[in-house]
Amino acid sequence: MTRAFLVVMDSVGCGGAPDADRFFNDGVPDTGANTLLHIAQACAEGRAEEGRSGPLKLPNLDALGLGEAVKLGGGEAAPNLGAMPQGRYGAAEETSPGKDTPSGHWELAGVPVPWDWHYFPKQEPTFPEAITRAVCELAETPATLGNCHASGTEIISRLGAEHMKTGWPICYTSADSVFQIAAHEETFGEQRLQDLCKRLAPMLHEMKVGRVISRPFVGSPEAGFTRTSNRHDYAISPPEPTLCDWVQEAGGKVLAVGKIGDIFSMKGIDEVRTGPDAQLMTHLDYYLSEAPEGSLTFANFVEFDSLYGHRRNVSGYARALEWFDAEIGKILVGLQPGDLMVLTADHGNDPTWHGTDHTRERVPVLVHGAGQGSLGNVAFADVAASIAAHLGIAARGPGRNFLPPRSTA
Repeated sequence: MTRAFLVVMDSVGCGGAPDADRFFNDGVPDTGANTLLHIAQACAEGRAEEGRSGPLKLPNLDALGLGEAVKLGGGEAAPNLGAMPQGRYGAAEETSPGKDTPSGHWELAGVPVPWDWHYFPKQEPTFPEAITRAVCELAETPATLGNCHASGTEIISRLGAEHMKTGWPICYTSADSVFQIAAHEETFGEQRLQDLCKRLAPMLHEMKVGRVISRPFVGSPEAGFTRTSNRHDYAISPPEPTLCDWVQEAGGKVLAVGKIGDIFSMKGIDEVRTGPDAQLMTHLDYYLSEAPEGSLTFANFVEFDSLYGHRRNVSGYARALEWFDAEIGKILVGLQPGDLMVLTADHGNDPTWHGTDHTRERVPVLVHGAGQGSLGNVAFADVAASIAAHLGIAARGPGRNFLPPRSTA
């Protein structure tokens, strides 16, 4: 059986991006950011002891070559990641002019972004009047709340009560190319929020804003507010056919786990299974037995990024990595002969870094099912070309196959 599994560990970068000086967090360039290295160092030095303890323990990923990938990416060894690799490993470099989720995923799927994204200025009000007016017309409200850069948890804490009282949607952005709308699932309506974001998205996409994101929440002023798992990303469509389309055109199925369907606007996607990361691992395990011949299972595990990277929570990030390592170890032993699994990331989000934004980094590339050895420094788009080669389908775009001939794997 010939199948492929592409697993994105959202934001798990390994440093060393040669253009990191062109990307910033709170006015400080990303030069020197290294998500994995700095987490491993913090663990080794006893600075990540909340809910875990001691050096970073990632035996399964390290056995594939994670420690060597970190050295390839940033040029420095990470504490406690020194295993002799049993898989193929490398570090991938992005060419797209962004350090966001769509750019990373599209380029991993063979299509670098050909344009500059639109970012909203860090000022108040943040959004042009035409956007605010459009939100009001679609939501049938006289005004909005927010209109600023903000943390999603902070802004619902600050404005949740006023939102419930007025019914006005909370609009905000971040350092990414995004427009986010938060609203209470019960008083505003979860489906009403989704409809609002979906109808607004084409206007933002025309401006090259990458995503309109719904951020539903529940709770009360007395008990506090909590975001729910009903978030949806209404993303701009990729500019060219991606790996997902290539697989479909060749007659294969594309099975999405996590927010892959949103990221690719359902282009080239046959089936989607979502949920929190623990549930996504269950979905990935399901596809070990159920994914058909010639299929691509494409997964994104987002909580490294959303729960810990942006919040600069080193201990939480380390706990998530160790949980993922234990779970992916069970997945790896369930792979069948002929299966290929590639584990990688879409950007960095160094929890020790300045600000709260993603960090421009190389990312590890770990391959199970293609023998052993170093891939060296490769390109994001090489991941798509290599998976296409494994599946025996035609690839497009700038990527090159980094896998050995099947007969020698």
